[in-house]
Amino acid sequence: MGKVIITNNKIVYEKYKDRFEFIFSEDYSYKDILEIVRSKIHEGYELLTHPLSGSIKPNETPFKTIIMSKEKGNLDYQGLNIIEESIMTFGKFYENKNTPNWTERVLDDFRVIDFSLIENVIKKFM
Repeated sequence: MGKVIITNNKIVYEKYKDRFEFIFSEDYSYKDILEIVRSKIHEGYELLTHPLSGSIKPNETPFKTIIMSKEKGNLDYQGLNIIEESIMTFGKFYENKNTPNWTERVLDDFRVIDFSLIENVIKKFM
């Protein structure tokens, strides 16, 4: 079963770019990542990791990494429901407070947190 990693986190990309297919750009916002995942679900991909994993609010961190199965099959209704709810949750948080303009040091901390959240899952697929 092929996997695709969708991320805007350069640490994840640099570490695993030779082992997995990626949809990656540092220019993607958190919301962009969620919308790309939703589009892939509509194409028949399956959601494998939760879009709101971790305890950091989606309006606090600009980084997100999500893993999907590339096996095109029936529509992943459960995944579609999860991603739609995640987009709505993101919107509620972002509406109340935009993501701060963090310093590069803080951004690096958020990259490491996102990396650590996804690394154990990635290792299961290797």
